[in-house]
Amino acid sequence: MLNKMTVKDIDCRGKRVFCRVDFNVPLDADGRITDDNRIVAALPTIRHILDQGGRLILASHLGRPKGEPKPEFSLRPVASHLTELLGQPVIMAPDCIGPEVEKLALNLTDGQVMLLENVRFHAGETANDPDFARQLASLADLFVNDAFGTAHRAHASTAGVAQLLSPAVAGYLIEKEIRYLGQAVAQPVRPLVAILGGAKVSDKLPAIENLLDKVDTLLIGGGMAYTFLRAQGFSLGNSLVEEDRIDLAGTLLKRAADQGVRLLLPKDHVAAAEFNAEAEHRVCGNSDFPAGWMGLDIGPQTVSEYSQIVSQAGTVLWNGPMGVFEFEAFAEGTFAIARALAESKAVSIIGGGDSVAAANKSGLADRMTHISTGGGASLEFLEGKELPGITALNDKG
Repeated sequence: MLNKMTVKDIDCRGKRVFCRVDFNVPLDADGRITDDNRIVAALPTIRHILDQGGRLILASHLGRPKGEPKPEFSLRPVASHLTELLGQPVIMAPDCIGPEVEKLALNLTDGQVMLLENVRFHAGETANDPDFARQLASLADLFVNDAFGTAHRAHASTAGVAQLLSPAVAGYLIEKEIRYLGQAVAQPVRPLVAILGGAKVSDKLPAIENLLDKVDTLLIGGGMAYTFLRAQGFSLGNSLVEEDRIDLAGTLLKRAADQGVRLLLPKDHVAAAEFNAEAEHRVCGNSDFPAGWMGLDIGPQTVSEYSQIVSQAGTVLWNGPMGVFEFEAFAEGTFAIARALAESKAVSIIGGGDSVAAANKSGLADRMTHISTGGGASLEFLEGKELPGITALNDKG
């Protein structure tokens, strides 16, 4: 996946370019975009194609309309917003396939841009239906994929179209994602530290198993830490423990020790009497955990230890919060990790929706080396899986 052709390797002038982007942005009740980060992230590729004289056809999904047209999932608000960002009209297609769309595509002139309607209005998109992919591909001469957020899905507008149009290349965003994530896993500046959090061990098991062969240190936080701590014999009140994963957690702890990988777990916690933003809470250790309480954040001793390790790291991969950062009383652990990363000289790569949200909420996102635009895709990359939307692109000579 590290040797793919990019948009810099092709001549777009006078060509119709089918560009898959990720415009799956949040909308409020009135259909207004509340966060345009994903649109802004695609602008370098969009502007490059237009500046080169390409005839640009943008395709994206929005939400989960489940294979049928639903007005609340229309991309029309995106077309209006993109018009403002580009300072030129964006033609809004009535659909993504069909005679009317084909006519609009044929009539595009150099430097014009059209946005297709939500590709998930058709069931053929998620099914990677060959006929639907063929109809999409018939609109253009070549293919650019810049939608890292969907790269782990073999859908018609990602993997399907890439097999029908040549060349099929990566946009600037996907190129950047591959470069940072790929280098972090294949040729990291060491020490390589991975910080994994979030609620469940089961969500991160494949990533842990793959990373144990690559990292120098693995720091565990969030709800998933309690299954590991239970495997070490600690009683943790009503903390989130996946009973059916305790033995596996124990196996991973032994494997880490056998391979000489430091796998660290929280030594203290901010525990609460109940899962509530206003709940009574206090700091406790692993050995004096109050019965009936639950851990909702890492404690100050753990924050200090993890921050010290981050400060000495060469590369840090962070996926998953350290606690329930949505509640102010249990946000300090996650924000402290964000601060440690911001102050570190390490190459810092943030992946996963919650980690990205935490980095943004901390106000320190601009001090991270790279923030991935694809939560599921970045996690599958760390698991060592191939991403169909990238694998389908042409290799460099």
